[in-house]
Amino acid sequence: MPAAPGWLAQLRLDYRHDGNRTNVDYEHKGPLRVLKNLYPEGDSICHNVLVHPPSGLVGGDTIDIQVGVGQDAHALVTTPGATRFYRSEAGLATQRVRAHVSPGAKLEWLPLEAIAYSGCDALNEASFTLEPGAEMMAWDITALGLPNAHLPFEQGQFQQHFEIANVWLDRGCIKASDQHLLRSPLGLAGQQCMATLVFASGSPIARERVAQTLELTQDLLQAHDLAPMAGVTAPNPQTIVLRVLSPHVEGSFDLLRTVWGQWRAACWGLPSTPPRIWSM
Repeated sequence: MPAAPGWLAQLRLDYRHDGNRTNVDYEHKGPLRVLKNLYPEGDSICHNVLVHPPSGLVGGDTIDIQVGVGQDAHALVTTPGATRFYRSEAGLATQRVRAHVSPGAKLEWLPLEAIAYSGCDALNEASFTLEPGAEMMAWDITALGLPNAHLPFEQGQFQQHFEIANVWLDRGCIKASDQHLLRSPLGLAGQQCMATLVFASGSPIARERVAQTLELTQDLLQAHDLAPMAGVTAPNPQTIVLRVLSPHVEGSFDLLRTVWGQWRAACWGLPSTPPRIWSM
């Protein structure tokens, strides 16, 4: 008997700058929604929380998110909980994000973690296009299995694709059978969570700004418990990247949230204003 077709969930967000306010138009298909527009920092920055009621994906399911940020608009997008890629024998489960950021616009893409359950066959893909003068902060947090529940990642595979067009590409495939990758000190060193935070610009970032951001981040890392498993670099003139490995999501999230807040202040002159959903 053939496998049942998976669910398709689509959402399109179009942000625009109207006077001093960032507004958003959106349309959806399937089980994916956006909560009401929130403005905890005033009208210029629109916060949105994306809600996927099924809370997870199995083989054949697809989440497809399209984001457009118009000139001079500023959007912050997050989620209320983890994206779960469950065990499945019905083919690939896919989450795909495409975002285009216009000149002078800013995007903060800050979803909570993706969890790779044992036996999953998953693709988590995010691609961003930045026009000259556009800037973004985005992170990716991946947890392998549920170590606190004694459910390790023992079967399946998790594919990642994190791209900023013509600027930066991070792509890989984590197979539960690849013990060299999972256990080697040159791989994940036995850690169950890996996370990346990126600050990127559609134009070269001034050297002084890069140096200031790197120094600030290095100081923050030295004061954090995960310092031995974290590092920051500027791989090209348009990108600053922080990476961290940890035994659990909580440590990585705490570090990324701290650095994100400091980057906001240093790079954009904005206070750290975490979405309220992170504290619920």
